[in-house]
Amino acid sequence: MICKKRNAAGKASSGGGQSAKSAAERSKMAALSPRLRRPFCVALLGLCAVTAVLLIVLLARTYSMKPAVPPPGIRAQRGERRVEAAFSPQERRDLKEALKGAIRLQTVSFAPDDQNTTALAEFGPYIRKVFPAVFSAPFIQHEVIGEYSHLFTIQGSDPQLQPYMLIAHIDVVPASPTGWDVDDPFSAEERDGFIYGRGTLDNKNSVMGILHALEFLLRRNYRPRRSFYIGLGHDEEVGGEKGAVKIAAELESRGVKLSFLLDEGMFILDGVISGLKKPTAIIAVTEKGAITADLSVTMVPGHSSAPPKRTSIGILSEALSRLEQQPMPNMFGKGPEIMMFEQLAPEFSFPLNIIMANLWLFAPLVGRVLEQTPATNAIVRTTTAITMFHAGVKSNVIPPSANATVNFRIHPAQTVAEVLEIVDKTIDDKRVKIEAVSAFDPLPVSPWDNQTFGPRVFRQTILDVFPDVGSVAPGICIGNTDSRHFTNLTNAIYRFNPVVFKPDDMPRFHGLNERISVESFEKQVEFLFQLIQNSDIDQSPEPHANVHEL
Repeated sequence: MICKKRNAAGKASSGGGQSAKSAAERSKMAALSPRLRRPFCVALLGLCAVTAVLLIVLLARTYSMKPAVPPPGIRAQRGERRVEAAFSPQERRDLKEALKGAIRLQTVSFAPDDQNTTALAEFGPYIRKVFPAVFSAPFIQHEVIGEYSHLFTIQGSDPQLQPYMLIAHIDVVPASPTGWDVDDPFSAEERDGFIYGRGTLDNKNSVMGILHALEFLLRRNYRPRRSFYIGLGHDEEVGGEKGAVKIAAELESRGVKLSFLLDEGMFILDGVISGLKKPTAIIAVTEKGAITADLSVTMVPGHSSAPPKRTSIGILSEALSRLEQQPMPNMFGKGPEIMMFEQLAPEFSFPLNIIMANLWLFAPLVGRVLEQTPATNAIVRTTTAITMFHAGVKSNVIPPSANATVNFRIHPAQTVAEVLEIVDKTIDDKRVKIEAVSAFDPLPVSPWDNQTFGPRVFRQTILDVFPDVGSVAPGICIGNTDSRHFTNLTNAIYRFNPVVFKPDDMPRFHGLNERISVESFEKQVEFLFQLIQNSDIDQSPEPHANVHEL
């Protein structure tokens, strides 16, 4: 018993010691606590302050940004004659049938030295028949360039005004005879208000639209004040070397300098960009560069019964797989594409308006989102497309070689040399030979401000013809056009096809069921009809009479 009591007493004594120690530690921590709390509170307050300032900056930038409204508009000067675009029912039938006739001419380009020259030769007499006023006007000169391309010089009544130029192309890409909703891709069949056929969007609608607009103005006895040129190339789909290049060279030899040039390119996008409340007109101020590269592997052929560990097909397939699995870097925010989103920021709904107005902070996030779909991925990076592959001679023969063609469309923030260097590092295999067959850098960015004549004309004309358009903004043309051959004539090159473009229209380009609605084509002719008149103004200091949020 005595022993037990002693043990109990020992335990009690020990427990008391531990309690005393714990109390001492708590007392010590309590003494240290204010010193620890103070910097923590300061840091927390600092973080709250930074967050509050950042929030204020974000909201201030968002709600202080003005919509992409037009600059002071184009207005006719006192005494200048304006012609209303009130097309008669017969004229509407005429323009529709004229486009159909152009579609039926199969002006297909397969390769630079493989074109349907029979159809190209027939196109000249066809437009001469359809547009009699254009070919008979004494102040219009028509020339055939490079055998099948056409150059029109419209001499304005005021030679002091600097001329401009409208261009388009006659040729089209091949069309699969099967898979279309109509029997023949060159039938120009009209169905449910749409004209189907290769070239309805790329680009005979522009060819016929330009000439029809001029024809209708001439029928109304309108003579332009400002001189302008119309260039219709015949080989844009295969590089434009025989058409647009020669047209540009001819004009350069004459000392021509242009106030602006308008070619095909971007559209009025309706439902294409998520979050925008209204249709948006995007006018491309540049276009991507391009590389067509041949990749090849050569090996000693042999019998398939004793194959090597790797064949030329396997080696090249692995190289191509690397290119697809390791895409070019995301360049969003480093090129002119950022201008488009910043100018459109006020048109986005919440919270996208805050994000787009503050791309200095959110650009990496937006870039990641845009790269998720093919159409917007093409805006943020140099794209890689494996388009052709050739290999093998017989089922029981080891292939002596394998060849592939890869097409790169270069982001404006990169160059040909930079892209080829990335390709070489990505493949990282000396057995794969890389050869650039053709290449050119992205085009210079054209001016886009309230003082530049071309954008002022485009904005005002969009205002006149498309009142439902919510905004007008600069953009990038992800494809290539004939306009790249005219950089010696002007630094103001723009790419815009005045047609409403919906999400399901993207696959129709160079694909199946290319089509244009009759209404859209009429609107395109009206746009060009008004553009010619709006371009006749030499200065335009006053705002448009109607308030319209573009």
